[in-house]
Amino acid sequence: MHSFKKALKLFREYDRIAKISEIGRRYFAMNSFDGILTIMGILLGSFFGEVTDSRIIIMTSLGACIAMGVSGTWGTYLTEEAERKKKLKELERATLRKLDNTKIEKAEKVAIFVTSLIDGLSPALSALVVILPFFFVKFISINYAYFISLGIAFVLLALLGGFLGRISRENIILGSLKMMVAGIVCLILSLFLQTF
Repeated sequence: MHSFKKALKLFREYDRIAKISEIGRRYFAMNSFDGILTIMGILLGSFFGEVTDSRIIIMTSLGACIAMGVSGTWGTYLTEEAERKKKLKELERATLRKLDNTKIEKAEKVAIFVTSLIDGLSPALSALVVILPFFFVKFISINYAYFISLGIAFVLLALLGGFLGRISRENIILGSLKMMVAGIVCLILSLFLQTF
């Protein structure tokens, strides 16, 4: 317990130095949003394409989850590493001293690791939550699975919008509605595609 408190205190110090929470929140919101809408697109395309095999939907969605997870983690790691190394070098030039093994360097390394994980896991996990009903098609019909999954997607969008509304200290309901509009636009465009 003592070591956990010590680690938490150290993380808070690193957070203050490298702004891990602020950047992490941003990545979490953006990429959860991407994950939800990506899976909505897969589900709507599958529904209108009359795909009735839940295994196809699950495997396609899991493939997208893996791709988003790897892409997010890898891309963010390389980007954050480059940006934070640049920042450290600029700080070294300004202070005329090396920052190797200092709290600043350690904080930046922790920030790279944590933000990469958040960026990679948030879209994959949010997408996985959306497709959960398809794992239970033995108990519900495939059409119910589609409708429940889309319902979950809209609920997650509403929660995400509320989360952003709370962060910005604006109206939580308005934030939820703004986010849900994106889901409605996705639905309308998918319906429009069916006319071709």
